Amino acid sequence: MRRGIGLTWVVVAMVLAACATRAASQASSPATEEHSVNLTLVDLGPAPELTNEVWLNSDRPLRLADLRGKVVLIDFWTFG
Repeated sequence: MRRGIGLTWVVVAMVLAACATRAASQASSPATEEHSVNLTLVDLGPAPELTNEVWLNSDRPLRLADLRGKVVLIDFWTFG
């Protein structure tokens, strides 16, 4: 029984080593054309100004100028 457990750990270690080696080789190799992804986005111009007067977690109305240079997450939701 003890030998089976030891053999299992050896197999698990070999599989993990093989996975790590493969991941490292894929990370270091440059992307080929067939695997590259084109991530170009269309420029739609400047964002429209925020027009809400009531905001959650804010004591005053927000404007785009107030948020310039900050990371902003906008979560749109509704009851339906």
